[in-house]
Amino acid sequence: MQRLFLYISLIPLTSFCSPSPIPSETKAVLLAIPEEWGSSDAELQLYRRRKNEASWTPVESTKSVHLGRHGLAWGRGLHPPQEGIQKREGDRKSPSGAFLLGSILYGYADRLSFPGWRYHCVTERDLWIEDPASLNYNRHLILSPKEPFPTNHLFDQMRQEDPAHALKLFIRHNAPPDAKPGCGSAVFFHLTRGSNSTTTGCTSMNEEDFTSLLNAFSPADQPVYVLLPRSEYDRLRKDWKLP
Repeated sequence: MQRLFLYISLIPLTSFCSPSPIPSETKAVLLAIPEEWGSSDAELQLYRRRKNEASWTPVESTKSVHLGRHGLAWGRGLHPPQEGIQKREGDRKSPSGAFLLGSILYGYADRLSFPGWRYHCVTERDLWIEDPASLNYNRHLILSPKEPFPTNHLFDQMRQEDPAHALKLFIRHNAPPDAKPGCGSAVFFHLTRGSNSTTTGCTSMNEEDFTSLLNAFSPADQPVYVLLPRSEYDRLRKDWKLP
């Protein structure tokens, strides 16, 4: 007699979960949609949702932001790998995709207070390593006062008396512990240098807009920054469950 065997699939339950890279715990999304891959500016909108709700509600007014001088390229973040131009160190492109944000604000002021945010006043001893050959690639390092300053890291100094970096927030593109050498480092939200200014890969805005945003969300919201050119936003909006 032929025996019939019942096989139970051991496919993990995550296979049936939403393809959205936005964590279910995330309650704030910052969404910027430039018109094209080569765009160097966009409008950014902050959205919020309550816990366990799917719908997003816009809060705050839209903010004008400046992007990389050479437009965008796919970055490394929460989203799965995508086909197309990939972000590389020194390409002056802003990383496209979905990214967690850091929990620390960096700045030049001795003290700064935003609800829910930690703050670190950077000095000449603060470095953000951009050398792909370094084991500390894309990490924040603080040199001890007695440690000789390595001249080959002058470029990595966070405090360079540049007003654009008087206030900044790390965008976790290619972030440790999964930083891949050469795929881009030191990507931040920071202050703009002017109304027509571009960046080397960061996202910048005027001080009034930046401070307004920082008062409207905090690390407790597990915020995510989504930067997608219009064509990719239209393609991914439904699957990623974006606003």
